Amino acid sequence: MSSNLDSKLRYELPKEMKWKIGTVEIPNRFVLAPMAGVTDLAFRRLCKEQGAGLLCMEMISAKAISYNSRVIVLDEPTSSLTVQEVDKLFGMMRMLKKQGIALIYISHKMDEVFEICDEISVLRDGNLVMTKKTSDANMNELIAAMVGRSLDNRFPPVDNVPKGVVLSIRNLSTKFEPHLQDVSFDVREGEIFGLYGLVGAGRTELLETIFGVRTRAAGRVYFNNRLMNFSSAKEAMEHGFAMITEERKANGLFLKGDLTFNTTIANLEQYKSGVALSNAKMIKATGNKIRIMHTKCMGPDDMISSLSGGNQQKVIFGKWLEREPKVFMMDEPTRGIDVGAKYEIYELIINMAKQGKTIIVVSSEMPEILGITNRIGVMSNGRLSGIVNTKETNQEELLRL
Repeated sequence: MSSNLDSKLRYELPKEMKWKIGTVEIPNRFVLAPMAGVTDLAFRRLCKEQGAGLLCMEMISAKAISYNSRVIVLDEPTSSLTVQEVDKLFGMMRMLKKQGIALIYISHKMDEVFEICDEISVLRDGNLVMTKKTSDANMNELIAAMVGRSLDNRFPPVDNVPKGVVLSIRNLSTKFEPHLQDVSFDVREGEIFGLYGLVGAGRTELLETIFGVRTRAAGRVYFNNRLMNFSSAKEAMEHGFAMITEERKANGLFLKGDLTFNTTIANLEQYKSGVALSNAKMIKATGNKIRIMHTKCMGPDDMISSLSGGNQQKVIFGKWLEREPKVFMMDEPTRGIDVGAKYEIYELIINMAKQGKTIIVVSSEMPEILGITNRIGVMSNGRLSGIVNTKETNQEELLRL
């Protein structure tokens, strides 16, 4: 925990004070956090240290108690939660509802909306396009309202044909916590290899270790039979590796920059004229990526912060595609974006695989990991507990591994 956050939370409430919602007791520090002016990012960091489930449950409870709230807005609250933690969150929400507290639940996860909400409203391009009781709505109607057109399937056909093994991970372990322990697997050329597991299972740490931003303790990474034990992201990029990070706003984007800056920042050498950068080349490259990615914006000069989450993610994809990577690793690539943008990203991922790129996708969404991959590796407590063929598995088997 940062020293700044420590100073925010150093004032303890009296130990005899107990905070409860229903039967759930809330630690004093979580009640105090929103009262102390701790930023949302710092609070998320605190909750992550204590366990992913606390990220939402403690925060909701603390705010409800400390502010005596009658209305609570939950914006994508389950993006980092396991299936079991989502069930606990929904139980908490139902208790709050019984106590007369109104809840506004914002989510792109259709199944959750139908499970927990009494009424559904759909916003598209700043306009309210639908409001219905949940019991009167159906999935296809909801998706059509969100994207402005009918989507017959949630996922495009996975018709890529993987070839021979090109990426080999052998006995990979990390030096510092959270530890990876003796992870080994192969990925083929043109394959979409999924990584599933509970939050904290080691999926993100695995990608970071391969990419050279986390310190290895043991193990080797081979690409095309050549040793690729990277010690920095720069080195990984120079050898044709790319990685989309889990938190795009925290470490995937320059939020004070425009689309041109964010699209070209990873490939500046390509935009030089002599010793100086060519603004014309950078703008032209950005315009091409806007057209190819179907990014909704006014133009290359738009600030990246003005775009929706889905369009921001398209800019990140475009940034890496400018480098023409051979191995593309993606950590929760569709988190927090609408179903229409998700479908476009799924198509992009599959098309990249068909072009021979090796893809590794981390996802916490079970339907997604089953819908766009060829094989799935399941992580648990820093270990790879099993690998299955996507067409031959189901949700129950993945949860058992």
